Amino acid sequence: MSFGNFYEICQKTPLPLCNVLLPNHGTNFKGIISTCYARSISVTNTMIFQVGNCFIHISAIVVLMIIVFHDRNAFFFYLYIANTIASLVVDAGVSPPSSATYGYFVAVQIGLASACCWSLMLNGFLGFQFWEDGTRKSINFTRLIALCAFSLNFILSLFTFHNWSSNSIVDNTNTLALFVTMYFLNAVTIGIYVLSQIILILTILKNWWALGAIMLGCFFFTAAQVLMYRFSNQICEGVNHYLDGLFFGTLCNLFAVMMLYKYWDMITTEDLEFSVSNTDGAVPWTNGFFDEKDNREPSSAIG
Repeated sequence: MSFGNFYEICQKTPLPLCNVLLPNHGTNFKGIISTCYARSISVTNTMIFQVGNCFIHISAIVVLMIIVFHDRNAFFFYLYIANTIASLVVDAGVSPPSSATYGYFVAVQIGLASACCWSLMLNGFLGFQFWEDGTRKSINFTRLIALCAFSLNFILSLFTFHNWSSNSIVDNTNTLALFVTMYFLNAVTIGIYVLSQIILILTILKNWWALGAIMLGCFFFTAAQVLMYRFSNQICEGVNHYLDGLFFGTLCNLFAVMMLYKYWDMITTEDLEFSVSNTDGAVPWTNGFFDEKDNREPSSAIG
């Protein structure tokens, strides 16, 4: 696979953005078709794509709403819910690939995914007290960085999909810039988060259950990438086009997020889960509710 080129990726994995890219120079046919992809179904004259993957998206929204109910300050989970909804719209064909709005929804999906990654990385530094958790300044800073990450990826995606650039540096055949922001930068932010949490656990928390949770989350996340980008065609052909790698990738990503929630439940003093205290190895400086004169909102290790 050549760096910066989506062509080989799209041949193996039916990503939504593949429908708005050109296969190569000198062709006007938009869309890179995957070798094998999940079949669609027709319900009351309405075509529904990626049925299995849509079922996982809906299940993920339900699970995430339960998580948000237990911790209303979970900014990362709000972003992930929004990203899941955007993914559901483009995967199910609510906005068909041939429609004028499809590229915008794909751009929103890409932007929200990046916002999730950057928000996660910033939250990884809270345990080291580089800034105080729970203050309006720290919360607004996290939201501002997430907004910048979303805006960068959203605008870059639109310039790539619609050829808005006055030159050929960024268009739907020259995708290097989008590739870097989508994959390279997001991978760096996730890597920084995982590394920071391992250092935090080994040097401060000494909570081996938390280490197990973060490692299990890494396993599911890695499995999601491998199943989507390496074995999607094999999965699709093996189940007669009923599913493809996106189904298992989305499922494993959901498991990874659930492990992330469990990890945060282990390291914070707030009772995030079922009102059962879990303060063993928790971050000692993460408090509950503060007086208004402290100018701090209810603390949350997750933004």
